Amino acid sequence: MRIALINENSQAAKNGIIYDALKAVADEKGFTVDNYGMYSAEDEAQLTYVQNGILAAILLNSGACDYVVTGCGTGEGAMLALNSFPGVICGHIVDPSDAYMFSQINDGNAVSMAYAKGFGWGGELNLKYIFEKLFDGPSGGGYPKERVVPEQRNKKILDGVRAVAFKDLIEILKGLDEDLVKGAVKGKNFKDLFFANAKDERIIEYVKTLV
Repeated sequence: MRIALINENSQAAKNGIIYDALKAVADEKGFTVDNYGMYSAEDEAQLTYVQNGILAAILLNSGACDYVVTGCGTGEGAMLALNSFPGVICGHIVDPSDAYMFSQINDGNAVSMAYAKGFGWGGELNLKYIFEKLFDGPSGGGYPKERVVPEQRNKKILDGVRAVAFKDLIEILKGLDEDLVKGAVKGKNFKDLFFANAKDERIIEYVKTLV
């Protein structure tokens, strides 16, 4: 699994803490972590939580990553931004049980976490425990086990609703403010990470017009 880490500007200073906790778990699982930044509050390329959603949608829909870990001060804004796009199912995660149940019940491909609210002493431990439960085996297995069948049925229904509710991603992106979209892919390592791993040729060609 290839996991993309994305930080917005208000919590960019915590990028290193989040990356270390995520990579420690990913290494144990044999996963890869691509750090798309922001790397510090002083980065030239500044990401808002809305741009987190744009970047996450580009990465997931292009196949440049399989999973996105992001967040903001409360985790709410980034979660809403990511869920505004097709191909992205993002959960709001506060503790390890949230992580496990989102993985097993909702079978999403992104999480948004609170990096300011409630983030105090032991915050880095909570991050590690969350990542351990988030990636604890294959997702979509159901919880509790006696609810597996209806939960998996509901997930398929949700996927069908979302397929009807959203337009083509490139059409959506072209309808947004161009500077907003360009800013989402302006990070210093974006081109190296994205073009090495993206698979969808339509999205790749569109992104080339932005960078």
